[in-house]
Amino acid sequence: MKVDKKETLRYLGYRGNTPDAKIEKLIQEVTEELERESLPKSVYREFPCEVVGNQVKIGPFSVESKHLSKNLHGCERAIILAATIGRSADLLIKKYSVINLAKATIVQAAGASAIENYVDEVEEEIRKNAEERGFYLRPRFSPGYGDFPLECQKEVFQLLECSKRIGITLTKGNLMMPTKSVTAVIGLTREKYQSCHQKNCSRCEKTDCEFREE
Repeated sequence: MKVDKKETLRYLGYRGNTPDAKIEKLIQEVTEELERESLPKSVYREFPCEVVGNQVKIGPFSVESKHLSKNLHGCERAIILAATIGRSADLLIKKYSVINLAKATIVQAAGASAIENYVDEVEEEIRKNAEERGFYLRPRFSPGYGDFPLECQKEVFQLLECSKRIGITLTKGNLMMPTKSVTAVIGLTREKYQSCHQKNCSRCEKTDCEFREE
């Protein structure tokens, strides 16, 4: 797992702008500390997938979602996954919120970059296995995107035994702890389509993509 500096800068709001030397130094310090302290873990399972109208059924999991059904249209199977980089980012944010607010902000951004990059690594593992069997991956889609209800986190956690296997828990509002954690659905299809350069719709500016949540 690595922290992507470009992504960290994007999360910090530096769109095309270069930070000064002081910020550069803080980013480097935070990156080294976060990479050293993080303990990335993941779990995923593959299920048969069926889409009828807006109703999506993935193994025992069923949900009505126009956006998810659009993303999974034509998929025979789907992966449900969960991943985390552990408590390191949360602990560093708590520490630096007291002694260095600038660093706390940078940890927030670097942590977001770290978990996305780690999920990319997990997805690449899934991709290789899928392609050996003649499947191609659709962009991953997470609870809370579009009309895919955040409440579905509960069923995802039960299916994957997230708390037991990788140490992620849910708050009453269905938010994940540690905060730098991700759950997602990835469709597997026999039909090859032009791959997206982004693996997550929330990171992509291509608003006319047929698989993007609205």
